[in-house]
Amino acid sequence: REAHMRLGEVGLLTNDVIALADFYKALLETENGSRDEVHQTIIAEETMLTIYNDGSAKNNNNQNICIAFTVDDMDREYQKVLRLGVEIIEKPTKRPWGAVNMSFYDPDRNVVYLRSFDR
Repeated sequence: REAHMRLGEVGLLTNDVIALADFYKALLETENGSRDEVHQTIIAEETMLTIYNDGSAKNNNNQNICIAFTVDDMDREYQKVLRLGVEIIEKPTKRPWGAVNMSFYDPDRNVVYLRSFDR
C-alpha cells in the first residue's frame, strides 16, 4: 500500500492564546468551552485548528503563511468580520474564475482569507 501524508493540524502560535482563540471562536461561530492559556483546539475535524503558546516570544510578523476558510455566504461573513474590528486587507472581490475572496489580519496579524465559490 502506498504511504501518503495528510495535513492533520494547522496550529497558530501566539503569545495570547485566550485572545486569539476567542477571535477564532467568534469568527467560526463555535465554542470549545476552554479558557486554557497554553493550548486550545478550535476545530477538531479531519484537519484541526489549534492555538498554542509554546513559550517563545512571537514577533507577530507572520508573513509567510496564511489560513483560508471556504464560506457559503460571503456577505454575511464580511459583515461579521467588520464587527470583529480587524484590519481588512481586501474587501470581497469577485475573481475571473468565479470565486469571491476577501482577506484580513487576525489579532496577531496572520493573514486570513475567506473564499466562496459559485455553485
